[in-house]
Amino acid sequence: MQILVLSDSHSTLSFMRRCIAAVKPDAIIHLGDHYDDGEAMKEEFPSIPMYQVPGNCDRYRCPPGVPEILIYRICGVDLYMTHGHKHSVKSYLGALLRDARAAGVSAVLYGHTHVPDCHQEPDGLWVLNPGSCGYFGGSAGLIQCKDGRISTCRLLREEDISSM
Repeated sequence: MQILVLSDSHSTLSFMRRCIAAVKPDAIIHLGDHYDDGEAMKEEFPSIPMYQVPGNCDRYRCPPGVPEILIYRICGVDLYMTHGHKHSVKSYLGALLRDARAAGVSAVLYGHTHVPDCHQEPDGLWVLNPGSCGYFGGSAGLIQCKDGRISTCRLLREEDISSM
């Protein structure tokens, strides 16, 4: 099973559409900035479950009361999802990693910085920032799951989706 992770689309939907069409994911996660972009993808691809959190630019772009952090099991894997601005991820990841570990998840997903990052911590926690799907040519994250575990986690760029 595949989970496509997108963030920081900022009203630029073309890379998102190409990613979804190329990957054909089992689920999509949008980590904010702009929440309504995730809603648009939900309408265009209604058969794919969509999970999303708002970002720092989404105060007036999403319904009130939408949680800024989701901890949810998707494709059998427990994920911690947030935009990252409330955890000060532009300065350090310590608070984000602490909260994700306390939640007992397999991966923590965040955006906000527009800088792609995908790595596994020594304790096994996956850390994924898909970068920005709206700027710099676009980037995304792809999590592949099997038997309730993450088998691979990687970044995708234009050349990756063009070859799928």
